[in-house]
Amino acid sequence: MSIQLQNVTFVYPGTRVGVFGLDLSIDDGELLAVIGASGSGKTTLLKLIAGFEVPQSGRIVLDGQDVTGLPVRDRQLGVVFQSYALFPHMTAWQNVAYPLKIRRVEAPERHRRAVDALARVGLKGMEERRPQTLSGGQQQRVALARALVFQPKALLLDEPLSALDAGLRGEMRDEIRRLQREFGISTVHITHDQEEALSMADRVAVMEAGRVIQLASPRELYDSPATRSVAGFVGEANLWEGVVDAPNAVSVPFGVLLTTAHGLGKGQAVTVLVRPENIMVGIADGIPNRFAGTIVRDRFLGAVRRYDLAVGGLVIRGQTGIRDPIETVSIRPEHIRLLPSAS
Repeated sequence: MSIQLQNVTFVYPGTRVGVFGLDLSIDDGELLAVIGASGSGKTTLLKLIAGFEVPQSGRIVLDGQDVTGLPVRDRQLGVVFQSYALFPHMTAWQNVAYPLKIRRVEAPERHRRAVDALARVGLKGMEERRPQTLSGGQQQRVALARALVFQPKALLLDEPLSALDAGLRGEMRDEIRRLQREFGISTVHITHDQEEALSMADRVAVMEAGRVIQLASPRELYDSPATRSVAGFVGEANLWEGVVDAPNAVSVPFGVLLTTAHGLGKGQAVTVLVRPENIMVGIADGIPNRFAGTIVRDRFLGAVRRYDLAVGGLVIRGQTGIRDPIETVSIRPEHIRLLPSAS
C-alpha cells in the first residue's frame, strides 16, 4: 500500500510547533525511516498518518483513498510504540490477539492467528508468558506480532528500539527488516538513531522544524547531503567554511584544498565537507592535499581509532584502524564535497 501526504500542515494549538506543507510519498513495500532532532516533527508525522491527529490543511491518502478524516481504527494500520503498550494482565498470545478481538474475530481463530504470529517473530513456546516475564527484546517482538496479526495495510513504528541496549538493538533492527520484507508491507519508521535509519531503510527523510529538508537513499544521504545541517546531523563530519579559489580548488582556514571540478564561481562562500573515514593517515603518493599537525585528542575504540589533528588553528577529525603515531594526513579530491555556505 502506498502512503501519501499532500501539502499537510498541522500546528499544535497555542504553539508554532507542528509540520508545515509536507509532501511525502511512501511506495508500496517500502521502508521509509524518518530522522531529525527532538521537536523536528517526526512523531507528529506518524500521528497524522495513523489518525491520532488531523491536519488543518492538506490530505492523507492511503492506497489512493483519502483518509484525512477517517478515525484510527478505520485506517487499518499497525502501530508499534516506543513503550510497546502491552497489557500486563494478558498473556503474550492474548496481547497479540487483542486487535482481532476488537474486530470480532471468533475466539478459536484469534488464538490460531496469534500463535502463528508469535512463531513468525521467533516466540514459539512463549504464548502463555506475561509481558513482565519477558525480556525487552521479547516484548518488542510481541508488540510487532500484535501490529501485524490483523494484516494491516501499512506498519508505523515510533522509535520501537530506543528502550533496548545497543547489542539487542542491532539484532532487532535486522529482525524488523526481515519481517517487513517477508510481509512486503509499507513501513514508516521513526527513529533518533541514524545508524538504525541508514542500515534499515530504503529511503531516509530528514526533518527539521516541521519540514522534510532531504529525502534520499541512505547512501545518497550520507555521501551527498543537501545542506550543512544534514551533513552535521547524519554521521560524523568535518565541516569547514571556505571560499572557492578556482574550478577545482577551495580555500579553508588551514590551506588550499584541491577538489574535483565543482562548477562554482570564484569567491563563492561554501561549506567544505569531508567525512572522518576519508582522512588518510600519512603521505599518500599522488594525493595533493597533505597537512601536518598535532594530535590533540585520541580515542581508541577497538577496531576503530578516532583522532583530532590540530592544523592551523582548526581541527581535522579522522577515523582509522592504524595505531602508529599520526603527524600528517592526506585528503583525496574526490572525497571533498562543497555545500551551500552556512551564512
